[in-house]
Amino acid sequence: MDLEAVRTFVAVAESGQFQKSAADLSITQQAVSKRIAALERTLGVRLFTRAPRGAELTIDGQAFLPQARELLRVAERALASVRPGRRPLRVDVLASRSAQSGLMRGFHRAHPDVELDVMMLFDVETAVAALRSGAIDASFRAVAVPGRPLPDDIESVRVLDEPLQLLTGPAHALAGARSLTVAQLRGHRIWMPGIVPGTEWAAYYDDLVARFGLTIEATGPNFGSDALLDTIADTPALATFMGGHTRLVWPAGHGLRRIPVTDPTPVYPHSLLWRRDNPHPALTTLRAHLAATATGHDAAGTWTPDWVVPQ
Repeated sequence: MDLEAVRTFVAVAESGQFQKSAADLSITQQAVSKRIAALERTLGVRLFTRAPRGAELTIDGQAFLPQARELLRVAERALASVRPGRRPLRVDVLASRSAQSGLMRGFHRAHPDVELDVMMLFDVETAVAALRSGAIDASFRAVAVPGRPLPDDIESVRVLDEPLQLLTGPAHALAGARSLTVAQLRGHRIWMPGIVPGTEWAAYYDDLVARFGLTIEATGPNFGSDALLDTIADTPALATFMGGHTRLVWPAGHGLRRIPVTDPTPVYPHSLLWRRDNPHPALTTLRAHLAATATGHDAAGTWTPDWVVPQ
């Protein structure tokens, strides 16, 4: 059904005159007549009768009028749902308990008037495809995988360097340490289920192993963070890495330890990615908020892979 014809029908019904409706719609009276005639052919009924004082609704026209108004309201809501500035800002984070999710919670507290849709995509290539198609407005990632630079239409900016911590159970050999150097981690099994080859986080941990000679195991299925914490708590031979800003909750009886790693401190580089021509006004607000709250990058005493570009 032609929405412009429906809009014209409502205008004539409200004004009672073809000529006035033509002026209100900035079209000719002939165009009004053609639209009404086309709508009547579509519906198979007469909508108006000519009268000395103008156009009067038929019984079918009276029945159609409230439905026509509702149809126009639904159409306007549909347009508003995808109009920049009228729909929620769609942002991709890696996990609900991640540092990225914490950044978005901080943004929401600072800007509660901005509507948000927060989602979780898998890897950087999936996120970039969603950015380019307009499915999302922004994504938090580690910029890219070595040898696979971002497309020219995608921008990025570093927003957070998150220090890694060692997470152990109470019976682990390192559980009593207040801090640990990277060298002290050599020879200990660091279990990281869920590392998928080809992803940006796999590239990060491959570089970490190559640089410092650590033993990182990605064996076994990934049953989520709760199962990971249960296993670490019960297995003295295993530890895992956790981001210092990652929110974790575990039973009191687990006795888990979060231990800072130093000399140097490995940091995971979180960047915000967006499409260069994205017009959503809240995207500018998000970028300004992150710029104001971001800390320094590549600080003395920290380590990031060489392929991560300082920003």
